[in-house]
Formats: sequence, C-alpha cells, structure tokens
Amino acid sequence: MASEAEADLTVAKRSFGGTEYSWFRAVHGGTGVTVLALLLSRPVSLPALDSALRRLQTSHPLLRSHLTTASGSPDQPSFSVPSSPSLSLSSLTARDVVRHPTPPASPLLAVLEHELNKNPWSDPALSRPVLHATVYDAPEPARAAVALRLHTAACDRTAAVAVLKELLDLMAGSGGSEPEGLNREIEELIPKQDAWKPFWARGKDLLGYSLNALRASTLQFEDTGGRRRSEVVRLVLCVDDTEKLLTECKERGLKLCAVMSAAAMVSTHASKHFENNQQYETYSVVTLIDCRKYLNPVLHDHNIGFYHSAIINTHSIHGGEGLWEVAMRCQNSYSNAMNNKKHLTDIGDVNFLMCRAIDNPQLTPSSSLRTALISVFEEQVVYEPSRLLQELGVEDYVGCASAHGVGPSIAVFDTIRDGQLDCACVYPSPLHSRKQIEELVENMKMILTGNATTGESKETGNSAV
Repeated sequence: MASEAEADLTVAKRSFGGTEYSWFRAVHGGTGVTVLALLLSRPVSLPALDSALRRLQTSHPLLRSHLTTASGSPDQPSFSVPSSPSLSLSSLTARDVVRHPTPPASPLLAVLEHELNKNPWSDPALSRPVLHATVYDAPEPARAAVALRLHTAACDRTAAVAVLKELLDLMAGSGGSEPEGLNREIEELIPKQDAWKPFWARGKDLLGYSLNALRASTLQFEDTGGRRRSEVVRLVLCVDDTEKLLTECKERGLKLCAVMSAAAMVSTHASKHFENNQQYETYSVVTLIDCRKYLNPVLHDHNIGFYHSAIINTHSIHGGEGLWEVAMRCQNSYSNAMNNKKHLTDIGDVNFLMCRAIDNPQLTPSSSLRTALISVFEEQVVYEPSRLLQELGVEDYVGCASAHGVGPSIAVFDTIRDGQLDCACVYPSPLHSRKQIEELVENMKMILTGNATTGESKETGNSAV
C-alpha cells in the first residue's frame, strides 16, 4: 500500500502568470477571497458533501492545488498539485459566525460575510490549499448553510459558477465533468497578434491610467482608519421590473453592465447633495471581461482558473444627466476599448498598476486603496429555474469576492435567477458604512426601476432621472 507521503506526491506544478500574481498580492491584503454560500432547508450529509467535493477536485487539478512559494519567498508563487484531493471539510454552528454592530439582512449574508473575511492566505509565505469548505448549522432547526472559499487566482467568477453547478450535480448523484489538466495562465493563451503593443503606446497608456486615477472622485469615505472588512448588500428587482429593464436595454442596444455603472455614478453624485447641480465629478469604472473565447485555444466555462481582464474607463458626471444618457457613454467607452483589443493588450498594464497601488496606498485617495467607484462584469450570470435546487433543498445562494484591500468602493456581482435581477454588492467597511451603501443601492434601484418603467426618449435620451 502506498504511504501517505506518496499519496500526497506533487504530480504537477507551475509558476503564476502575471494576472495570477497580482491576485496573489491582492488576496494578502483582503481582496480576492471568493465565496459561494448556499442556504439549505435540510441538514447536510457531511460524507456525501465531502465525496462530491473530492470528485470535483479530481476533475479539476487546480481546485486541489496548494499555493506555494520558492524557499518561502512571496515573490515566486506557484500552484502545486498533489496526486489526490486533500480537502479539509469543516463543520461549525451559527454561533461561530462573527457578529457585528450592523448585521446583514439575512443569516446567509452573515455566513457569507464571515467567510469573505476569513483569509487563510494572509501570510503569502505559507503553503495553503486554494479551496476550503465549511458547513454551518443554521439557527433554525433542520437547516444548514454550505460555504466554499476559494483563492481568486485559481477561480474567477465564470469558474465559480461552473464549480457551483457541478457540485450540485455531484451532490444529486449525477456525473461530473471530464477531467482536465492543469490549465495554463491567461498570458500564455492570448494570441500573439492580440497581445502586442508598441513600447511607446504602452507608456502612454500607463501614464493615462495613472492621471485618470489621480483626478477621479470617490464615494465619500466615513472611516479611513478603521480595520477593514468586506460586507455585502443585495440589490434585487422583482420579475416585472427586471423584465422591463432588460427589454429597455435590448431596445437601446445596451448591456446591463453599462446601465449598472451609470446608475451607480448618478446615485453617487446625488448622494453628495451639491448645491450647484452642474458640479462635475469624474468617476472610474472597471468592467471585467471573461476572455475565454478570445484565447488560443478557446476555453470553456468549466475550465477552472482566472481568465478575466479589466477595462478601466472614466466618466464625468454633473448630476443633470439621465440614466440612459450616462449608460450609453459607458457602453461606448468600453466597447471602443474592446474593439481596440485593450482587454488583451492592457492586461500587463492593469496588473502593474494594481500592484503599484498595493505597494503605495498613498497614491490612492486618503490611502483608501480605492481604484474605482464600481466594478461590473460585462455579462451577467443567468440561472435557469432548476428542479435540482428544489430536490437538494437549496433555498438561496450567493457568490462574490472580498474587496476590502485594493479595489472599488462597490463591486457588483450580478445574476438573473428565476427572472429576477439579484446583485451582491460588496464594499469595504468601515471605509463605507452599511447604512451608506444601503442608501446608495436603494437609490440605484429606484433609478433602474424608474427609468425602466417610464424611460427617457430613445431618440434624445436627455430626460433627467
């Protein structure tokens, strides 16, 4: 029989790419802890869940990998993949969830926030697995919550959705996906003709990004000195409002991400109550692009890893614009960047600036590490009604990542489920308070539903919100 040491033998290893390294640096400070949290109406069978998770790790080597560093040096991280799964499944009670003076709106969000702020990767010199799983006994009898915590360098939002769907299939007794190898980093998969940029153009873009960041305004800070943590507020629209909003977006040729960005900027400007409604402020927006379809070879949703890039745009808002006018500007800006392939050519530039902000927080407003007002995903996740969720007793689920290190004031993780727009809005506390973000999100909701119902003129787009 093979010894335990032989069973844990590393069968694959590769160094981090540039994007993975930037997330390795970011997670140390509190940004990039990805959590999937599920609320179930029945107790969880720990052996069945453990078996499903191990089968998931068997199919996806990156999910059973450990983050290691060469001779303990945090500047040389890599993925080391043992030959067999090495998952440690924890079991806790609701009493183990940390309580705070301003608790979230539901027990599931309390578990989610608790998990977002547990950071086993806070010491970059230590070897740690990329996946952790915990089962919580809920306060109500015969209920439970399951939380998966993953390092974002190994799992972007698309991969997290695939993990959730495959895990539910495995828990229901269905077969998992075909085993895959250890996927390469995004930089190695970008076609050479799409990655090349002249030296002077790269310098000009870096200077432009830096100057735009310096002149960008922020959501007002409430406590810049307190110890930070990630908290979550949900933005949910009913089925009718969601349908009207999506229909309006389609008729105007807009993506939902542009409309969400516009609503956040209009709401932020309004929250400052300027006496002169024509006072301009400039806000930065980060649009996250899933690059799997642009790579060579093309990857699919179930290919685990981090394959998103970021497009950064700035917009000047004076408070008199309507939602659709600002949304069109957002759409045009990031579409032009996409047409110029900046989602591929600028990956290194954005990673460099992210690491510069981590190393020099004084370069950001009030040393807040805020690099944008809002981050959004180009495409929303759509969950179709599923009988499987009912069979497994899944009542609710939320997925998002922490953002209290380097990042935006509000990171939006949007989904369409059962016809409803459901967004997890992550923010750094106490830099922003729960009351402040709840008011901002509620105003965004009013803007979205008000315009989706009454609308501006499609020809002029000039009516105020």
